[in-house]
Parts: sequence; structure tokens; C-alpha cells
Amino acid sequence: MSDRERQLEIEGVAISFGGLEVLRDVSMDVRKGEIAAMVGPNGAGKTCLLNCIVGLYRPDRGSIKLKGEDLGPVPVHRRPLLGLGRTFQGAELFEHMTVAENLLLGRHAFLRSSVLEDMIWFGRARREAIANREKVEEVIDFFELERYRDTPVGVLPYGVQKLVGVARALATEPDLLLLDEPAAGMNRQEKEDLARFMLRTTNELGISLFWVEHDMELVGDLADRIFVLDQGTVISSGDWATVSSDPRVIEAYLGAGAAAGA
Repeated sequence: MSDRERQLEIEGVAISFGGLEVLRDVSMDVRKGEIAAMVGPNGAGKTCLLNCIVGLYRPDRGSIKLKGEDLGPVPVHRRPLLGLGRTFQGAELFEHMTVAENLLLGRHAFLRSSVLEDMIWFGRARREAIANREKVEEVIDFFELERYRDTPVGVLPYGVQKLVGVARALATEPDLLLLDEPAAGMNRQEKEDLARFMLRTTNELGISLFWVEHDMELVGDLADRIFVLDQGTVISSGDWATVSSDPRVIEAYLGAGAAAGA
């Protein structure tokens, strides 16, 4: 895997809020077509790092590159156009809108038509609308959401809503997809479906995944590489066998006594 192209490169990232250092000299990378997981106790800084990648936070130090391009000067709204997609811990959907309508909203960054073209639905506006609907239908089919396409998401089971959130992110046609605890709130069957779609996303579509997760069974089954974050710093990285046997990881999750007995 070492010869794979790096999709994401994080080097020496640090950020503080009100004098509290949340991330300290964090370095990671995600390679093309792999599932890289970031795990760690609550408050370790995982979501903060995702927010730095998408541009919601600006690091105090360090660099973040996507396919070799420094993201520092790139505004938030332009990062999806570079191939960066992201889900959130909550479903973060418009509950009164249907599944298809929510996915169409994920395509807004690709709209180039003028107000006049939109008003008369002519030329570029019409072509874009048709292309966006075709893409949404492809994603609905990929995630097997056909039976829900015209259903308001607010009435769907929470696990299905979370899957719709992943589908909306995929509708932006990313090269790298950031997943922030997508399995949270799902039952076992829903988690198995999510795992299947994650594997299909990398194996069939070639999209890299950078995945924050608390379900260690899922992580052990799916992740090619794992980065363990604790108190804002990387304490271990490697495959599941490496990180799960690391005394520093055991201590971070279970306490010093467990690590001593490991």
C-alpha cells in the first residue's frame, strides 16, 4: 500500500482555542482507494481535525494538502470542487425534504447557470438540472434507497437518515470522503449495510475514506490503516493488530491499570 498515491497529507497540524491546545503536531495521510480510520476517546480532537480539513477551522501551525494542493488558501465553499466530501456526526438533513431533494442539495456547488437561465430553465440551467438529477439517481441506486427517494427524511428511521447523509456526501463526487461517526445510532443490520457500502465505495468507485469511528469491531473489520488520537496527538498508527496491542492505546481507552496488565 505504500506505493499508493497520497490523497490527503496532514503535516504538523496544531490548533488552540482560548489557550487550550486541541491538536498538537498531528501528522497523518490517506492513500488513494483506502479506508483510513481515526479513533480515540471522546475529546481527543477527531472532529476538530476534520473541521480543519474542510476549512471550518484554520490551524495555527502545519499544513493540509489534498492531492498535493495546499488547502490553506482555499475557501470552504471551493473545497468540494477539489474532490473533498464530508458527513457529520448527526444526519444534518432537511427533514421536510425528500431523500432525492436532499441529495440534489449536495450538488449545489456544481451549479454554474445564471439567475436568468434558472428563471427560464433554458440552456445551461436545463443541462445542469438534468445532469444533477441523473447523478442523484445513480447515488440512490448505489445505496439502494429507491423505496425512500420520495419520502421526507424526517419520517425515516435514524439509521436510514445517516445513510442518506453519506449518500448526499457521495453525490458531490469526491475523491476523498470524510466520515464522522456514520455508524452512530445504527443497529447491527444497519451497520452491516453501511460496511458493505463503504467497501463498495472504495473497491468499485476508487474513493478514499477517512473515517472517524467509535465502533472498534467495525474499525477492525474494515480499516486498512488506523490512526489513534489522544489528547490532541497521534499516539499510535498502523493496522488493527498493531494499534490494538499498543499499550498506549489500551491505556487511552481502558486506563493505566489495563495497560500495565496487557
